[in-house]
Amino acid sequence: PQEPQAPFPYEEKEVSFTNVKHGFSLGGTLTLPEGKGPFPAAILVSGSGSQNRDEEIFGHKPFKLLADQLTRRGIAVLRYDDRGVGSSGGSAAESTSGDLAGDARSAFDYLLSNNIIDHSQIGIIGHSEGGMIAFMLASSHKDIAFIISLAGPGVDGKTILLEQSDYITSLSGVASSIREDNRIVMTAVYDIMMANESYQVWEEEVIDFTSKFYSEKDMGYYSEEDIERGKKNLLASIPESSYAWMRYFVMFDPTPLFDSIKCPVLALNGEKDCQVLPEKNIQSIKNGLLTAGNTNTFTMILPGLNHLFQNCETGLPNEYGILEETFDQKTLDMMSEWILQQVH
Repeated sequence: PQEPQAPFPYEEKEVSFTNVKHGFSLGGTLTLPEGKGPFPAAILVSGSGSQNRDEEIFGHKPFKLLADQLTRRGIAVLRYDDRGVGSSGGSAAESTSGDLAGDARSAFDYLLSNNIIDHSQIGIIGHSEGGMIAFMLASSHKDIAFIISLAGPGVDGKTILLEQSDYITSLSGVASSIREDNRIVMTAVYDIMMANESYQVWEEEVIDFTSKFYSEKDMGYYSEEDIERGKKNLLASIPESSYAWMRYFVMFDPTPLFDSIKCPVLALNGEKDCQVLPEKNIQSIKNGLLTAGNTNTFTMILPGLNHLFQNCETGLPNEYGILEETFDQKTLDMMSEWILQQVH
């Protein structure tokens, strides 16, 4: 992994700020370039799942690397522990992307209170779900100077999850008939979810649907054990504590937001991203923003990169931890240069 090593030619400050609405504080690191300031700034917003300020995954710390690279180029960076992680209060259970957007906005408000930051030049860089949060905030807050979406969703959550599952299983060599059954079941799972706020009702209806669906199949194909194990795994994959998050994500469609995003946008996806498939998502972001008249929109699909922006072979998630690279250097350089063009 490419972990930045001290001594650093910039200042690192341990900071905390408050989500006033929910009454807890979040802990983070603010890196400040050399010099007097005021500096342009970027806030880093992590992808789904509870992550620390470095967005640490499989021994890699992409947000630590990103903060290091940007701060060396004169951009202050605030990264923070997600709620319920590290030095941040609150709890991820029951919270949705909408709640997490409130945490990111609290980070923004903290920078607005800090005079070493240029208040007219604060942007948001979001990875995966963080890209979705960047779109949410930029559509409703006109004081955001720029956003960078790194593998952010351009289409609704249900579509993303169905296509992700189908693509990963096809790359993994799963037979097309099993993939088709899986798609029918998961479509029903998400449709039942969209119709029911109650986890218990959802659980009952999913069990009813899957039992009926598999009982009508040719039983030579799936054993009773397969079916029971499948049901158990399915329910375990969406526990009650994350149901509110999942339901919000499945129902969320970013496309109406694009009409009201007027700040500069850089949207990037790896060509081998298996989790947020590049063509459909990038095309939707590009079309939405350009149709709404946002001409300062730059989108790109980056050859050979996966969901974490590592150069890779397959792009499958089981490869993330094996790869030595944390984040493609050319992409880091492109992001730095693009931000400097927007803020100067």
